[in-house]
Amino acid sequence: MSGTRPAHLSSGLLLAAAGSIAFSGKAIIVKLAYRHGVDAVTLLMYRMLLALPMFLTMAWWAGRGQPRLQMRDWLGIVGLGFSGYYLSSFLDFWGLEYISASLERLILYLNPTLVLVLGWVLFGRKISHRQGVAMAISYSGVLLVFGHEASFSGANAALGALLVLASAITYATYLTYSGQLVQRLGSLRLAGWATSVACVFCIAQFVVLRPLSAAQVAEPVLWLSLLNAIACTALPVVLVMMAIERIGPGLTAQTGMIGPMSTLLMGVFILGESFNLWVLAGTALVLSGVFWVTRPTTRVD
Repeated sequence: MSGTRPAHLSSGLLLAAAGSIAFSGKAIIVKLAYRHGVDAVTLLMYRMLLALPMFLTMAWWAGRGQPRLQMRDWLGIVGLGFSGYYLSSFLDFWGLEYISASLERLILYLNPTLVLVLGWVLFGRKISHRQGVAMAISYSGVLLVFGHEASFSGANAALGALLVLASAITYATYLTYSGQLVQRLGSLRLAGWATSVACVFCIAQFVVLRPLSAAQVAEPVLWLSLLNAIACTALPVVLVMMAIERIGPGLTAQTGMIGPMSTLLMGVFILGESFNLWVLAGTALVLSGVFWVTRPTTRVD
């Protein structure tokens, strides 16, 4: 980016890397919390309950001086909040009960390719040969890691991978349909309100599905949920937005490729997950494919 000053480039890259690593830490924290006997419904409730004040503040801050939200805006916010944040988060947390943090992150990192597939299915947008090859490379990497993990976990690995893949698809659906609403409201305002709506859904889900006594969890779960809400939920949104302001969305997305590697390393050193050539090769394939998909096409006039 020739128009970016060196100071902005350096700070933007650092912010993008920090945001990606913080997002990736969510899987590690969830896996640590599961060691204390909590389930996905309860754990997600605590994460969103603690994050709700931060999301409401984000929505208020981004909406200062802006036009009031209309009914069509609220309908869009509720729909996107349900699919893109509530349903996606719940499926992700549920899937993490069965698969490693490393495999979860690799599946979620297929998101750019899923957006391409949805664009083709829903709107008839063409997928170029380059994009098709890149997608094949990425999916082969996930299948490589999944095959290795399935040899140890069997059916549980398949269930967990399907749940996380469904999570990625619901979030890709959010990205596909959020374009017009982002233009009207702005990305930070939309994210603040949509995630606030998701928080309400997650809290309501707990009230409907669990007795109130289920809220009594081990003290480490509360501290881990608070860390998840701040460091891996609200803070990364701000860091990534600041990075985009400095270096643009393209370079921010490419810097975000550090995320799966950071999850892999944290999984090894914090959770004791396996690290071998299968996992390393699968990660390299996924990152290569996603990089190829997100890399702008160079025109030759």
